[in-house]
Parts: sequence; structure tokens; C-alpha cells
Amino acid sequence: MYILLTAATKLEIQPTIDFLNKSGSRAGGHTIQILLTGAGSVATAYRLTRQIGKSRPDRVLQAGIAGCFTGRKNGELVAVKEEILADLGVWEEGRFKTLFDMNLAGRNDPPFTNGGLVNPFEEILSASGLEAVRSVSVNEISTLPDRIGWYQQNWSPVVENMEGGAFHYVCIGENIPFLQLRSISNRVGERDKSKWDFPAAVHSLNEKLISLLPDLR
Repeated sequence: MYILLTAATKLEIQPTIDFLNKSGSRAGGHTIQILLTGAGSVATAYRLTRQIGKSRPDRVLQAGIAGCFTGRKNGELVAVKEEILADLGVWEEGRFKTLFDMNLAGRNDPPFTNGGLVNPFEEILSASGLEAVRSVSVNEISTLPDRIGWYQQNWSPVVENMEGGAFHYVCIGENIPFLQLRSISNRVGERDKSKWDFPAAVHSLNEKLISLLPDLR
């Protein structure tokens, strides 16, 4: 198969890049191509759509670090089953109104399922061997306690990231089996970088990628 592996930054998947450079960009008989999208939903949507248009992959993976809402350990891995576009809407009268609240889109208008961007490809989710969770995608990293509490109360997410919503949106729309892997680096809202653990998150993420890529079907 031709597998497209995407990440926002090189830092997040450098060990996997090194592994693929040594193996001739192949793993388990698959050809692997790396796409670094840049941070955020706009860059991800543009570069991913452009790459798929040039050469349609059989599978697409997105890998990156994430903040966690639920107190899990740094370096713990999850697979994202559902993404919520958490900050796409308006704050009004003390509450957040989504596109669906404002009747700008229907909760089940494609590619949405009940307001979320749900990965329908159960086989590849199961192949990860990881817990499948809900994530929120935001354009501004969450730091305000009220905003964090709102996300938790309304969507019960496990992790937060900046690119997953765009990734799900494009892959669902293109009907390409996909998988998003996230490795926890910090608690959502924690701004003391000394309490973040990038090395542990990057290590466990790439260890999983290197073992998973050859076995994808």
C-alpha cells in the first residue's frame, strides 16, 4: 500500500523519519510518504488536500502530541475516534454557540455525525490497539479555566489538538481510511513548560508508529 504519514512538525515524528530514511521509505512492504503540514487547521487542510489530489494514498495517518483533559500520564497514547471543532462558532450570552446552534450547518450534514467528525473506519482504529477517544480541535491552545470547563462539560474530550479536526474533515470527505494517533505531553491549561514532557510523548509516539506501519492493512 501507499501510506501517507502526516504531522504538524518534524520534531513530533523525527525518529520515524530517521527509521524510514534507513529503510528506503518502506515498512512491511508498504511505501510510506511523509507530509509535514505545519501547525493548525488551515495549513493542514490545504497541504493534505493538495497532496491527496496529487497522489491518492491507500491509508492516511496523522501523528502528534496533545494536551490531555483527564489526568493521564505524559507519554500515554490514544487513537482519536471523534474530533469536535470546538471553537468554530461564537461566544454569546455567556455560552458558546456552534455552527449547528446557529443553523449554519446541520449536525448530520456530511462529513458530520451528530456534530462530530467521526472516523468510520473501525478496522484501522482497532489495528492501532489503542483506546479510541474524543478530541477537541482548537485554533487557540486552551489556557482559560472557564473555556476548559466548557469543553469538558459539553463534549467530555480526552485530548486537545490543533490539526485533528481538519485531518478528519478531509479524510472523511475523500473516503480514505485514516488514523489519528496522539501522545500526551501535558495537561490542558498547564503553562509551566517544566511540567510538560515532550521527550516522553515523542518517544512513545514514534515507538508506536514504527511498530504499527508495517502491519497496516
